Amino acid sequence: MKKRLNFLRKAFSSFEKDIAIDLGTANTLVYVKGEGIVIREPSVVAINQKTGRVLAIGKEAKKMVGRTPAHIVATRPLVKGVISDFEIAEEMLRYFIKKVYKDRIVFPRPRVIVGIPCGLTEVERRAVREATINAGAGKVFLIEQPMAAAIGARLPVQEAGGNLIVDIGGGTTEIAIISLGGIVHSKSLKTAGDKLNHDIINFAQEEYKLLIGERTAEQIKIKLGSAYGTKNKQDREKEMPMRGRNLVSGLPEEVTINKEEVRRALEKSVKEIVLSVKQVIEETPPELVADIMSRGIYLAGGGALLEGLDSLVAKETKIPTRIVEDPLTAVVRGAGIVLEKIDELEEVLVEPEELEVPKE
Repeated sequence: MKKRLNFLRKAFSSFEKDIAIDLGTANTLVYVKGEGIVIREPSVVAINQKTGRVLAIGKEAKKMVGRTPAHIVATRPLVKGVISDFEIAEEMLRYFIKKVYKDRIVFPRPRVIVGIPCGLTEVERRAVREATINAGAGKVFLIEQPMAAAIGARLPVQEAGGNLIVDIGGGTTEIAIISLGGIVHSKSLKTAGDKLNHDIINFAQEEYKLLIGERTAEQIKIKLGSAYGTKNKQDREKEMPMRGRNLVSGLPEEVTINKEEVRRALEKSVKEIVLSVKQVIEETPPELVADIMSRGIYLAGGGALLEGLDSLVAKETKIPTRIVEDPLTAVVRGAGIVLEKIDELEEVLVEPEELEVPKE
């Protein structure tokens, strides 16, 4: 009898596991109600173009980037925060939702909250909703990523006071002023983590006539990337090998790149992000600016980890700037908090009316 009760309890508990998803250009994170973050994987899908079959998704697919025969392509279904390939995005979402329920007896249609960039059109939002429904969701809610990041950072978003959050992801940088549970003013720009990688790729081509891949550029950005110059000569001269193909000879080559060179490579894009933050502040009502001056600016997303970025923003805006705790997970944590308290926090959603799965 006891075994049977445990069996039934496990079966019916499946229906309680609603999900929050940070659907990022570079990475997808999944939060399960009552459990926390259970999935962190790259937003990459490997496809056999001869058969149209999906070969791998997430970590396994990322390993294939730049290392596959011509007919196997590792692709990202999201470009700059927008679904660029609906069917592949649907497959990827289905994979992550099924992975959450892999140990469960019943596969229900859960409620799902999805984090999206601020600047999406209604058509782009509809694409996210429909892809999530087709992937197995029962109901879909949307939340804008800076709002989710602010909630994840435990900022008082429902109070009558200004909060400035800068969420620097892979495809987009979202800058938003939040007050009374809503976004008062925002700006979304396409300069973010991926653009910084391409800046390093372009620098390698121009300075060293060396062709490098995105994986190499990302490793260089993580190890040597910085936004703020330093007077410490030893720190400026930190270096690492950079391997690729010489564009003149066509042969493999290794050169050494240092921290100061990487900072120069990233300088233009970093300035663009900082300038956009200043523009948002300039366009913000003065009462909210006064709040922001006392509360400070908060940086979230993977780009917040770029060394010295907080110091540069603080210097340029004259406002204290902080990196939120665990910036990589701020959006999914915030979406998870909304999921846990959806009745209390319904006002922060893009549309309180959720999209339901069509009845058969």
